[in-house]
Amino acid sequence: MLWTVVFTLPLMVAIQLISARIGYVTRRGLASNIKATFPRPIVVLIVGMLLIANTLNVAADIAAMAQALKLLIGGPAHLYAVGFGALCLGMQIMLPYRAYVRWLKWLTLALLAYVGVVFSVRIDWWQLASDLIWPPLPASHAVLVTIVAVFGTTISPYLFFWQAAQEMEDANTRKADVIDCSDVSRARIASHLRRIRTDTIVGMSFSNLIAFFIILSTGATLHVAGITTIETSAQAAEALRPIAGDLSFLLFSLGIIGTGLLAVPVLAGSAAYAVAEAAGWRGSLDLRLDKGEGRGFYSVLAAATAGGVALCFTSIDPVRALFWSAVINGVIAVPIMTVMMIIAARPQTMGEHVIGGKLKWLGWGSTAVMGLTVAAMFASA
Repeated sequence: MLWTVVFTLPLMVAIQLISARIGYVTRRGLASNIKATFPRPIVVLIVGMLLIANTLNVAADIAAMAQALKLLIGGPAHLYAVGFGALCLGMQIMLPYRAYVRWLKWLTLALLAYVGVVFSVRIDWWQLASDLIWPPLPASHAVLVTIVAVFGTTISPYLFFWQAAQEMEDANTRKADVIDCSDVSRARIASHLRRIRTDTIVGMSFSNLIAFFIILSTGATLHVAGITTIETSAQAAEALRPIAGDLSFLLFSLGIIGTGLLAVPVLAGSAAYAVAEAAGWRGSLDLRLDKGEGRGFYSVLAAATAGGVALCFTSIDPVRALFWSAVINGVIAVPIMTVMMIIAARPQTMGEHVIGGKLKWLGWGSTAVMGLTVAAMFASA
């Protein structure tokens, strides 16, 4: 599957750029723009699918963090799950937007733990290069499902909603780039759009590089040892220890916790933005709950996080849940990407900042690739 993270990079960059552009230019989130452009049933369907997929994802991530911490220090995993859920929710409610985003950016450094795992084990680099260029893929339904899952966890709907929301938040916080017809305004907007492009390319490249190392470290350790069925993150970490040593075990466990702390707030936050915008509520991480602001927005945030924590107390298999939530994301990404492309090309919505040229072709290309892959998966079932 290593080829998938190389293949998806330009597609990811294109679709994230489009969602960022929509959020910045319109000063509204993605759900708000969909609501203004399409009939209500489409809005409800898209936001509902996003909420279900995100809650499953939150549950899997919280369960994985709790099990990883139990492996490191012992103790009750369920208590840790509640603690992690409360921590993620508390930071989103208590911290102002800029402080919270700064915290998330520093937390991305935890992902480098997966890079450390690779360099603590033996890798056949020649075989790696060969399999990357010409991957030995059997034509089967299972392979297509896995490809959809990888696509769904990289070109993922919650990232579209989060990116548009964060550009909206950033633009509303700055309040300097007023969109009008003046040359000064055009210059400011052009400069900011260039900043968005650079930021997105760097961010998505880092994201896929980490994904590359995660897949590589798994293939070079667990798969080589014949371990192909993993039900929990704890099982993965425990299986890794005798194969790759204590250092890899420690790095992998810390990587799980760091990744979860990064992912859970984004998953719950993107669901809150989407629901709040669809319902017509004010939604922002800058709202102060102690002043009676954003009750609806923070209620959705709390419900998504609490729902994820509650699922940790069921018999749900966290790794299986994570996998199938990625498949669901891959499936629902297709209609959401189609809707986004229509919005981004509408002069009524985007004014003179409609997408065009390479970005437009790459955006529709990404949508077509996702659609064809999902169709092939269903056709092969």
